[in-house]
Amino acid sequence: MPTGISTLAADTPTLSAANTGFMLICSALVMIMTPGLAFFYGGMVRVKSTLNMLMMSFISLGIVTILWVLYGFSAAFGTDKGGLIGWTSDYVGLSGLGLTQLWDGYTIPVYVFAVFQLMFAIITPALISGALADRVTFTAWALFITLWVTVVYFPVAHWVWGAGGWLFELGVIDFAGGTAVHINAGAAALGVILVIGKRVGFKKDPMRPHSLPLVMLGAGLLWFGWFGFNAGSWLGNDDGVGAVMFVNTQVATAAAMLAWLAYEKIRHGAFTTLGAASGAVAGLVAITPSGGSCSPLGAIAIGVIAGVLCAMAVGLKFKLGYDDSLDVVGVHLVGGVVGSLLVGFFATGGVQNDVKGLFYGGGLDQLGKQAIGVGAVLAYSLVASAILAFILDKTIGMRVDEDVEISGIDQDEHAETAYDFSGAGGGAGSRKAAPAPADSVAAAENKKVDA
Repeated sequence: MPTGISTLAADTPTLSAANTGFMLICSALVMIMTPGLAFFYGGMVRVKSTLNMLMMSFISLGIVTILWVLYGFSAAFGTDKGGLIGWTSDYVGLSGLGLTQLWDGYTIPVYVFAVFQLMFAIITPALISGALADRVTFTAWALFITLWVTVVYFPVAHWVWGAGGWLFELGVIDFAGGTAVHINAGAAALGVILVIGKRVGFKKDPMRPHSLPLVMLGAGLLWFGWFGFNAGSWLGNDDGVGAVMFVNTQVATAAAMLAWLAYEKIRHGAFTTLGAASGAVAGLVAITPSGGSCSPLGAIAIGVIAGVLCAMAVGLKFKLGYDDSLDVVGVHLVGGVVGSLLVGFFATGGVQNDVKGLFYGGGLDQLGKQAIGVGAVLAYSLVASAILAFILDKTIGMRVDEDVEISGIDQDEHAETAYDFSGAGGGAGSRKAAPAPADSVAAAENKKVDA
């Protein structure tokens, strides 16, 4: 994502209505990804946790929006302070901005850039929630989001995208969030689950998705919104780079879906809908950092590699014993690492900049920079997230009681259930039901007492 003066922008940029409108549309597309993620995750859990999973994503829209306006935008994109954090007082509360004040070197207002970046900040902690399904109190999760975006996301976004950020200055390429979003969220998920432990019944009880149609709906919304996520990250439409990113997003996603399904068929003997949805998301993740550097043929290769490696990675939780409920580590962490490192191989030098990867005569220099970016974000997010989870767990407690986890977190945390079939009986014209046997009535009453 460009943040400083664009070498392709005019010497004295003026506000572009076309670019401004385009970026507002892209911001809306990225926003719809968070409800899409809620459906994607919500369909993957058991029915008793559906609402909690939806809410764990949805609450991020509220919390992160307010924090971003108050200080998040300033911390992420304000004037650099030592390469680690930003700060500009005019960005605090978004109170010192002119209506048509332009983002430095670009043709869109600061307000537009701020709201576009807000949507990235919202979805990143929501991604973490999939690893914690079934077992975290909603209060603890809300507090975790508040602390995590403050301590982890805002600084890392500055490292990667902020002018003066140390990874930005090093030359690490992350077009739209392979490090700042996906590795960041995946590493955080791993850090938290290592602290809070496994679900009751992990590796013993069946924990199948309760609604694959919801999963497919969520994946479709993510795929749709991702065009704004990726193509919009060039902040304009003037030179064709965003168009290449749009094409590469579609191509890599398709390739990853097909690769995941092929791996599933060979390994397990079936093409699953869950595999199709997960493969698509893996391709979207992997092309996010790399799509502004590669050709469409390179995007196919990146998608295939990511699809196979992520499909293999989701099984690691059973071998290594960490309970990543919905495969955030296997898809987002692994996919983000793959996509970020492959920039060092597939960068053509003819799209977003003149940097070339190993396969185009560029040597190992860019690959080394990408590895530093991957390692730094992964390590910081993993450690910081584990510390935050440990503090919350030892103070207010992060996990629900075991009996709540077994009976279902929705009723306890939200006083609701996802599906109510109490009114699904026959209408007024249906025949009167026969009276129940006495022992059946007694059993029903006993169940009421137990509940």
